[in-house]
Amino acid sequence: MAERVEQEEIFSQVLRAGRRTYFFDVRATKADDYYLTVTESKKFTHDDGTFHYQKHKIYLYKEDFTDFHEMLSKATDYIINEKGNEVISERHQKDFKKEEPKTITEEEPKSTESFTDVSFDDI
Repeated sequence: MAERVEQEEIFSQVLRAGRRTYFFDVRATKADDYYLTVTESKKFTHDDGTFHYQKHKIYLYKEDFTDFHEMLSKATDYIINEKGNEVISERHQKDFKKEEPKTITEEEPKSTESFTDVSFDDI
């Protein structure tokens, strides 16, 4: 199996996001056309203080830019429309507290909406 040799970056941007870093690199093909690589690098720290990075990479070619951009926009718009911009993940907010389901206690009045009104005089 031939090893893929990475081309030198022509243009590069870095987005740091907590334990993750995203690299957006423009590279050139052998025919001197451009394509994009998006690399996610995630840092893992071991108990002894050593660490390693796990990387995932996608390659995006010009012929797919329009469809990719359209689908990414639709997916991100859907998330914002459904959940808003607020980040509610425990990993992103250290003071986030998950709301516990409410349990009915003896002090709280119980709803009688689902009961039928019955008069014991009728029995």
